[in-house]
Amino acid sequence: MPPTATPTTPASFLTVALYQFVHLPDCADLRAPLQALCDAQGVRGLLLLAREGINGTIAGPEVGVRAVLAWLKTDTRFTALQHKEATAQHMPFYRMRVRIKREIVTLGVPGLDPARNAGTYVAPEQWNALIDRPDVVVVDVRNNYEVGIGSFAGAINPGTQSFTEFPAWVKAQSAPGGVLAHKPSVAMFCTGGIRCEKSTALLKSQGFGEVYHLQGGILKYLETIAPDNSRWHGDCFVFDERVSVGHGLAPGHHQLCRACRMPLGPEELASPHYLAGVRCPYCHGTRTPEQEAALAERERQVQLARQRGQEHIGANRPASNNGQEPE
Repeated sequence: MPPTATPTTPASFLTVALYQFVHLPDCADLRAPLQALCDAQGVRGLLLLAREGINGTIAGPEVGVRAVLAWLKTDTRFTALQHKEATAQHMPFYRMRVRIKREIVTLGVPGLDPARNAGTYVAPEQWNALIDRPDVVVVDVRNNYEVGIGSFAGAINPGTQSFTEFPAWVKAQSAPGGVLAHKPSVAMFCTGGIRCEKSTALLKSQGFGEVYHLQGGILKYLETIAPDNSRWHGDCFVFDERVSVGHGLAPGHHQLCRACRMPLGPEELASPHYLAGVRCPYCHGTRTPEQEAALAERERQVQLARQRGQEHIGANRPASNNGQEPE
């Protein structure tokens, strides 16, 4: 059993989100040495391995995280591995898991090959011109709760609760009268890029000719494009303790409900249904009094640990993606 509290230090932690679609027929053989390396370097988080590639988020001392990245890149198949970095004052994970999966981001459509058949990358500097074209259908492939706190102006929200619902939306919208009927030019975007690689491969497999996706995702756009030239509105939900970010990747305006893991803006935080660590407007009324009492006790223990200068393992769990793999 892991301890319920661990001492904190003033040192910051490096958090890295990474992914690559690449053929890994031996992915099961990589699990044990990768797990052992992360454990030895004090690195925690979640890494997913599948025959189609690698995906995950890890955090730890900078020297440890860099050692893991360096080890991965000793394998020539990972030379194109992409990653994004952020620093955190607290360790956002309390254990390390390397898991073998069917897919590194679950769409549930067999036979797709994003490593060879993804759409055309569009750099952030060229993205505005693309989505301003009247003949281009712009689609936000993220989930509804992510879209709810920010998106590109004019983008279509498929209203999905999980990425696995996206193929059904494509099928419905490809029918006569749908926004994808007659196979128009399509521009797609997501947080970091991985879901777009798979969704563009899906459309190309169905005969769409012009399919584009934002290189580096929303995060790269917000990092690159100045606010006065931006088409982005709101915050971008992220799957770590920052919860959301804005232009320049500055901290956003959202906190996380520690009960249901939904992002909460100023309006939700001001709601009478919000009680820190216990409930929010989204999950109000969904738990028994006994369950709420247990959550209230957890929140009390978290606050006591902070007062003692310690970190409670329930305090900084990473933001959930509602059962999906990390982006």
